[in-house]
Amino acid sequence: MIEAHDLTKSFGTTLAVDGITLSLGLGATGFLGPNGAGKSTTMRLLVGYFAPNSGSVRICGHDVNAERRAAQACIGYLPEAVGGFPGLTVREFLTYCGETRGLWGAGLRHAMARIVEDVDLGDAFNKQLSQLSKGWRQRAWFAQTLLSDPPVLILDEPTDGLDPNQKDYMRALVRRLAPSKTILLSTHILEEVEEVCDRAVIIAQGRIVADDTPENLADAKGRLAETFRRTTQTSAAGLSSQKEAVP
Repeated sequence: MIEAHDLTKSFGTTLAVDGITLSLGLGATGFLGPNGAGKSTTMRLLVGYFAPNSGSVRICGHDVNAERRAAQACIGYLPEAVGGFPGLTVREFLTYCGETRGLWGAGLRHAMARIVEDVDLGDAFNKQLSQLSKGWRQRAWFAQTLLSDPPVLILDEPTDGLDPNQKDYMRALVRRLAPSKTILLSTHILEEVEEVCDRAVIIAQGRIVADDTPENLADAKGRLAETFRRTTQTSAAGLSSQKEAVP
């Protein structure tokens, strides 16, 4: 469903993504890394928001650069630090998002009713986004990723801003969706990957430093923290040594 080959992306002299190759099928993959590792940039390359300096991305067989609309039609995308459309109610926001995806009339109403129930948005449905807490806004934006029932979900910090009960609800939803969708979700919460994902990819300095099942990457207690520290710190130290060695 997601095929990325040798992706690179620079911003000026900063190499944010350095040769990332990924092949993802059905299931939920956790995308981990320290701040500045390149997670959000990689996700924006996958959805076509950024163009890579080199490399390629295919979504459901469609090249993101050459067949952008066809590829993006297969994706539900939740960006980092969501915002925008503060004057719209949740109903109006989801209507707008559905119509941009080609949903109209009864089909749109049915999709909205399904999503409002799945994401438990009923209490906020007729409130403006500006009136909602960060957690409720996050849920509204999560809901828009599901409206057209896309086969691929790319979720950047999907539980950011949610309270513990909301986190549990959203994690259960991701687990329920995972058998029938390709899901890539970034998070700083290692326990989230342990609970929800059947694969974990760790990046540091724009490079993949670990890629395996959470079980294989975990310590004897089933935790990912030690592997995360070891792989990301080793990568950072190695890159610093390379830089110091350059005359």
